Amino acid sequence: QVQLVESGGGLVQPGGSLRLSCTTSGFLGSRGVMGWYRQAPGGQREMVAIIPNSSIGSTIVSDSVQGRFTISTDNARNTVNLQMNSLKPQDSAIYYCNLRSATYNYWGQGTQVTVSS
Repeated sequence: QVQLVESGGGLVQPGGSLRLSCTTSGFLGSRGVMGWYRQAPGGQREMVAIIPNSSIGSTIVSDSVQGRFTISTDNARNTVNLQMNSLKPQDSAIYYCNLRSATYNYWGQGTQVTVSS
C-alpha cells in the first residue's frame, strides 16, 4: 500500500519560514513526478512546486511562490521537501504531497500551514 505522509506544517508569523517534508512508503519502482500542492478555504487545489524524474527535467515552481519556496528530494526520492521562506498570509492553506505518473496518482493527507500575526 502506497502512503505519503506530510509533516512540518503549523502556525508561523508573516515573514517566517517552515519546512514541509513528505515521506513515501510502499512504492516500488521508479518515482515519477513528486510535488506539493495547496488548497485554501473556498479555493481550488493549486500546484506549488513539482520536481520531475531527474532524467526528465528541472523543478517547476508557481509564480506566486517563486524565489521564496524551494522543492527538493533526497537521493533515493523517498522524501520530498518544501522549504518555505518569507511566508505571507496568502500562503495559508492545506499543503498536499503528490506522487504521480501517467499510470498512478497518489496524495498525502495534507498538512495545515497558517501564516498569521
